[in-house]
Amino acid sequence: MSSLGRLRWRRLRVRGPSMAPTLRDGDVVLLRLRTEPRPGDVVLVRWPSRPNQLSVKRAVCRAEGGWHVTGDHPAASTDSRELGPAEVLGVLRWRLVPRPGRIR
Repeated sequence: MSSLGRLRWRRLRVRGPSMAPTLRDGDVVLLRLRTEPRPGDVVLVRWPSRPNQLSVKRAVCRAEGGWHVTGDHPAASTDSRELGPAEVLGVLRWRLVPRPGRIR
């Protein structure tokens, strides 16, 4: 988490197709760090088996060792189905570019 800094809000650019159609490659979003997710939230996660990789996924449920998360586009997503529970670092709240609005 230290690489994300001390601020509670961060701007991120989404990479890859795993969250389509909710988020697409290149979307710019606003992330709220250190926020407890609820099932259904879109979250930023880190995998214990891939500590240097950050991913954007949808929180499904709490699991032993973290959260079970999945991509909205299963055929294009590597997620808890393969990597197990993930550590949630924050919740994505708003898309800034290209279509501003709340992320659901």
